[in-house]
Amino acid sequence: MDFDRMRNYLLPCLLFLALGAAWEILAVFSGWSPAVFPGPRLAAKAAWELIANGTLLKHSVASLFRVTVGFYLAVIFALPLGMILGWWKTGQISANALIQFLRPISPLAWIPLAMLWFGIGDKPAIFLIFLSSFFPLLVSTITAVNHINSLYFQVAANFNFTRIEILSKIIFPAILPSILPALRISLGIAWLVVVAAEMIAVKSGLGYLILDSRNALRMDYVMDAMIAIGLIGICLDRVISQLNKIKSVSWGSV
Repeated sequence: MDFDRMRNYLLPCLLFLALGAAWEILAVFSGWSPAVFPGPRLAAKAAWELIANGTLLKHSVASLFRVTVGFYLAVIFALPLGMILGWWKTGQISANALIQFLRPISPLAWIPLAMLWFGIGDKPAIFLIFLSSFFPLLVSTITAVNHINSLYFQVAANFNFTRIEILSKIIFPAILPSILPALRISLGIAWLVVVAAEMIAVKSGLGYLILDSRNALRMDYVMDAMIAIGLIGICLDRVISQLNKIKSVSWGSV
């Protein structure tokens, strides 16, 4: 067990070290100017500047705030609606065409409208994050409800469960094993979208830091913002993946 745990940490670290070495070699021998393609040493020096003056923390917190609000709003609306539509076949048939029409539209395509509706600031970015997470969660929830063992509903009928009890005691626990991977994927999409949205609709966040640094020709800052995005993405993925280890959510998969 200890060996497996060590391997799970050691192998990714070795891969990142190899990537850093390849980055340094490419920066030295590519012929590009350090101003165009800074190596890891320059990026590390710039990262220390961003950390010391609080810039990196400020922009990271701004991005995390928008992702948190937008993602939670998507969860609050998508899960109940998906459970209702998955259980209510008439509603599912009626809404399916509209869902499939709106779902393929990229959240970034909504940027002009979001800026007109909400102006500049957190609101348009949160709206875009909400859209990016809402439809994957909605479709996953509907699909999960459709695959619930019919035996559960027969038992609920025998005990005269109310509709609220069926939703809360049968449907919601039964779909959790299928919904958790969807939450993980949706959170990753939300983190992608917030960076793109911040390049246009706001004046803070890691996406804005990349755009502002590019305009100032500080490619080392751009690299640092990209690294911060990746590291935070890993942390978010690890947090959401820990939910799969909760024993109380696994009964619906058996």
